[in-house]
Amino acid sequence: MEVQDHVSRIAEDGYTIVPGAIEAELLGSLAAEVDRLERELAVTPADNTFEGRSTVRIYNLLAHGPLFERIPLHANVLPIVEQVLDRGCLVSSLSSIAICPGEQAQPIHADDQLIPLDKPHAPTVCNTMWALTDFTEANGATRVIPGSHLADQSPDLGREYESVAAEMPAGSVLIWHGSLWHGGGANHTDRRRVGIAMNYCAGFIRQQENQQLGLPLATVRRFPKRLQELCGFSVYNGLIGHIDKHSPSELLLKGDGASMVWDAV
Repeated sequence: MEVQDHVSRIAEDGYTIVPGAIEAELLGSLAAEVDRLERELAVTPADNTFEGRSTVRIYNLLAHGPLFERIPLHANVLPIVEQVLDRGCLVSSLSSIAICPGEQAQPIHADDQLIPLDKPHAPTVCNTMWALTDFTEANGATRVIPGSHLADQSPDLGREYESVAAEMPAGSVLIWHGSLWHGGGANHTDRRRVGIAMNYCAGFIRQQENQQLGLPLATVRRFPKRLQELCGFSVYNGLIGHIDKHSPSELLLKGDGASMVWDAV
C-alpha cells in the first residue's frame, strides 16, 4: 500500500497495518537487544492492571543505544505519521512491551484520553506498535475498536467493550490515531508477545516521555538532525519551543538557528 492509502485507512478506521515494514536484520537485532536489556536492567512487571502485572516494559529506549535510533526515523513508518500529524511531529515515547503468558487483557483506552479536548478532534497523537514476534489473538495482539476514533468521548476505563485483534506477523507495524479505542490483549499461550511502542505526538502537544531531560546531550548531539527535531530540539511553526528567539538545537547542540514566526510576518 502507498503512504496515502495507509493515511486514508487511519482516517476511516482509526488504524492501519504495514506488513513487512521492518527489515529482517533490524527485526532480529531489536529482539535480541530488548532481551539483553531486560536481563541487564533486571526489569520486572509493574503492579497495576494498566501496565500489566505480567507485562515487561522498558521505557526511554533512545537512551539505551544507537540501534533504537533507527526506529523513529524508519522510512516505512514516519512518512505515514507525518501525514496523520505533520512534519513538526515529535517522539512522544519509545518503549518495549513484552506480554508474558497468563497476562490479562489491558483496559480499553484511548492514548489521547488525558488531553482535555472535546472529541472527535484532529489527531494530536499517532502511535505505532512494532511486532517483534507474531501478534495473534491468542498471544495478546493489540485489540482495537474500528471507527472509535470518531466517537464523541473516550472509553470508560475498566468497562468491557467488543473489540477485534489486530493480528499481524513479526516485522509488521500497526499505526493508529490517538483517539482510537484499543488495548493490549490477553496472552493465553506459553510464549511472550513482544513489541515496541513507538509513539508520536503533534509538535504543540507535550510529550509523554520528557525527551529533553531524559536523553543525555552527548547522546542527542550524535543523532541525525531529523531525530534531534523529532525529540523536540526544534521550534514548531516558528514559535512553540523557542528559547529567547533561539531554537534548542542552536543553544544546546550548536546547530542551526530557527526562523521565527515574527520574522515571517
